[in-house]
Amino acid sequence: MTPTVFCRSRLYGRRCPRPEGHPGLHRHRTTLWSGVQADPARCPGSGAPAEAAVPLLDGWPHGRALCPRCLRFVPLIDGAVIDHETGGDGAAERARVAEWFNAHGW
Repeated sequence: MTPTVFCRSRLYGRRCPRPEGHPGLHRHRTTLWSGVQADPARCPGSGAPAEAAVPLLDGWPHGRALCPRCLRFVPLIDGAVIDHETGGDGAAERARVAEWFNAHGW
């Protein structure tokens, strides 16, 4: 069974809980919005101070840090998470993230 990948669109920080690529408007409870009205795709955790994550035995995530907002592994520049967008990870990356959390927890 393939896990459901949820829509990454946000409005005022509220995330649309529908599946990725859904037709029609985004929603969060009674609030509806279009892609034009959505928050910028830039993750609000961009630029946050961070340290490289503890690697797995094979070296993954290869010096990247865990973003405190979107929980993706992203590169660092001068001790801060680089500007990045939320979402867009493939199935292989999501599987590695799950493996890392299983090994190291929160």
